[in-house]
Amino acid sequence: MEISVDIPDHNPTEPTAFNLAEYVLRKGAATPDKVALAVLTLTGATRWSYARLIDSVQGIAGWLLDQGLAPGDRLLIRLGNSPDYPLCYLGAMAAGIVPVATSPLLTLPEITRMAAQVGPVAVIASGDIACPESLRRLTLPETPETLPPAPWHRADQGREAYIVFTSGTSGTPLAVRHAHRAILGRLPMHHGWEGISASDRLLHSGAFNWTYTMGTGLMDPWTVGATALIAAPSVAPEQLALVLRRHDATIFASVPVIFRRLLRGALPRLPRLRHALSAGEALAPDLRAAWTERTGTDIHEALGMSEISTFLSGSPARPAPPGSCGYPQPGRRIAVLDDSGNPAPPGETGHLAVATDDPGLMLSYEGEAPPPDPWFTTGDLVSANATGALFYQGRADEMMNPGGIRVSPREIEMALSGLPGAGELAVCEIGPRPGSRIIACFYAGDDVQENVANDFAAARLARYKCPRVWIPLSALGLTDLPRGPTGKVLRSRLQALAEEMPAHAGKP
Repeated sequence: MEISVDIPDHNPTEPTAFNLAEYVLRKGAATPDKVALAVLTLTGATRWSYARLIDSVQGIAGWLLDQGLAPGDRLLIRLGNSPDYPLCYLGAMAAGIVPVATSPLLTLPEITRMAAQVGPVAVIASGDIACPESLRRLTLPETPETLPPAPWHRADQGREAYIVFTSGTSGTPLAVRHAHRAILGRLPMHHGWEGISASDRLLHSGAFNWTYTMGTGLMDPWTVGATALIAAPSVAPEQLALVLRRHDATIFASVPVIFRRLLRGALPRLPRLRHALSAGEALAPDLRAAWTERTGTDIHEALGMSEISTFLSGSPARPAPPGSCGYPQPGRRIAVLDDSGNPAPPGETGHLAVATDDPGLMLSYEGEAPPPDPWFTTGDLVSANATGALFYQGRADEMMNPGGIRVSPREIEMALSGLPGAGELAVCEIGPRPGSRIIACFYAGDDVQENVANDFAAARLARYKCPRVWIPLSALGLTDLPRGPTGKVLRSRLQALAEEMPAHAGKP
């Protein structure tokens, strides 16, 4: 079945002389003294006006061009949790340079392999974050708002704007190429998920260098002329409720694990909070209900992916039925397809797909052709009810999603190959307790030392990809990895056995 929702004034026509960063900041340019960004602590805040933000972005654009970079060049970003990250991200695009967003947690072998895929001409880095040794390294000057500004680089909105990475089923992270028009693909979220306007103060709990924060926490508020609030690294998750109250946040964006941690403590009254937003991993119905009971506000969940960001969601205007993913955002066209690529009958489980003419859809994976018309299949399995609400039924592949970050099991298994004493091994995602998802490694050997395994993994994988528990197959009553008729490892079997066994049986 195909589902679409339209609203007036959607799909705006933009000129070919277009720049994503300029579009994000154009409403703020009309209110230069308004607070665009506040970095919050328990006792105060560091504030950036729209004038300072725009001056910084255009200053960085000019500085990058002075360093010899040219429009179309790719720039690897290796920065920590500070405003420098979004400033460099938008500053590069302002100059027509293509930022390549990467997690600072990646190890040297990981980031070296990823950089080789996309061929950046330089890297902008801070501190001791791992960087490919072959790349020219740039260090951002202090007070970028004082640098000579560059004009906005305007050209066709379909040209490459930025690159992000997502894990692939092959075990190799895939470089996802997005166009400048991708910012137009975010417009449906403003009404169909976030319910945001210029008067809002949106607090995002994530770090500056997370793509969820970059989109929902920064670019979306700035696009509508609102104020973006980001908690400083010194603010513990349990203290976010105090920050929400003290800084009059009207919208709170986070992930389910943070909502659960807040509900464990004493929540203060939040009289200014209108609603909350959740993405990154599935929101349990009981968590949504508990939040509503304690705060009097709803959590609106969105489903998305690196290739298109979010496209299904509940919203203040149309809350999702309990247990569902919500509805297609206004202006989106989605379909539920059977295994042959034809529309599945209403109510039947099928493959979730997005129309390839959506401006938010990626240009392509690096080195591959654009998605073929008319549908891009996401890999998610869903069913739809009579109202058009969609219900998530799992992944068609075996991608893991611990902590809201997509991880390929094959990538981890390849990195752990050769672990002393492990022999044959496999990884999958397990839930040791309600609301918690972690990566577990199952191995055939009998002589794996936990400290050796942890060190082995940490040297080869980012922390969020490292297994949190090491389980010998003998603890599950197995001698070999369970496999299907074609020899494929049955991860679902490992998951089921691990979640049934006593907590002390593995090596957590």
